[in-house]
Amino acid sequence: MAFDRGGALMRVVVVGATGNVGTALLRRLAAARLTGEGDGDLRVVGVARRLPDARVAPYDVAVWHALDVGDPGVVPQLAAVLQGADAVVHLAWAIQPTHDIPAQRRTDVDGQAHVLEAAVHAGVRHVVVASSVGAYRGVDAAGKRRPVDESWPATGIPTATYSKHKAENEAALDAFAAAHPTVTVTRLRPGLVFQRAAAAEMHGLFLGHLVPMRIVRWVRWAVLPLPYPFVFQAVHADDLADAYWRVLDQRAGGAFNVAAAPVLTPPRIARALGMRGAVRIPLRLLRGIVTLTWRLRVQPTDAGWIDIAASVPVMRTDRARSVLGWEPRYTAEEALRELVGGFADEANVPASGPLRG
Repeated sequence: MAFDRGGALMRVVVVGATGNVGTALLRRLAAARLTGEGDGDLRVVGVARRLPDARVAPYDVAVWHALDVGDPGVVPQLAAVLQGADAVVHLAWAIQPTHDIPAQRRTDVDGQAHVLEAAVHAGVRHVVVASSVGAYRGVDAAGKRRPVDESWPATGIPTATYSKHKAENEAALDAFAAAHPTVTVTRLRPGLVFQRAAAAEMHGLFLGHLVPMRIVRWVRWAVLPLPYPFVFQAVHADDLADAYWRVLDQRAGGAFNVAAAPVLTPPRIARALGMRGAVRIPLRLLRGIVTLTWRLRVQPTDAGWIDIAASVPVMRTDRARSVLGWEPRYTAEEALRELVGGFADEANVPASGPLRG
């Protein structure tokens, strides 16, 4: 059910609006405005460090402002952008550079703090933040068989910078919600987010320039070596964007797990990659290889991401379905296959360059 705004204007500010999720959310907001969904007129404002070509869809749905949320002096500027907004959606995040944790923290942790402070100054009544399954406390291999709901501790995986920052932000949101009870605070905790257009972004973030994007065309004769605990969830970016829209339209608060079925296991991942199958290898072996190649700067992914893949729990998504009425259109395997197809074709979004939050 839509939140009753009495037919009035709804103004939404999306921070980090040119990233993987941000671009999908702009598509969803454009569709909502075109079809007249919700109760009232919809206006969209986009915030990004580097502005996209606003003549090209979906970026043409928004009025744009170039701001770096990690900048220590950004709060007054951001508060001015947020003035009169009904909701702010905070999506900005820095996964790289993994060799410079203070730089990541500047965007990830300081950036959220700046958005929250600016929202208070501007009187925004609904704050929506991108969290992650990576915020949850890790589980062992047996724990993967017991799906968890939103009450599972969001205390992170201590060996992964991404997870630690997400968990720190979750605690900050708890404190913010307690201090500002009149503000609706929402956090979405998705699994991995895939779409075709994100192929170039994910290639740059996780594989680096030494590994060609078309490698997926060359490995189809091989088997995929992965540890047994590599069991995790995914969702298509468009389905996650629909969850964000439903949160905004209903002004729904609290936490929501967002993921599609089935759970991705090594054999399913191999199938999506078009490979012959999967073979089990020790987790310590893979972690050692990743650590060595990362330290040599052969590739940009540190071993914390291996720990995330091996340790994140499997989430229940009942709350998103019952409260928001959300249902994914894509299976997790379909979303992964779409991303793989983007790798094979070197897909990107030419209007904005590589997708970045």
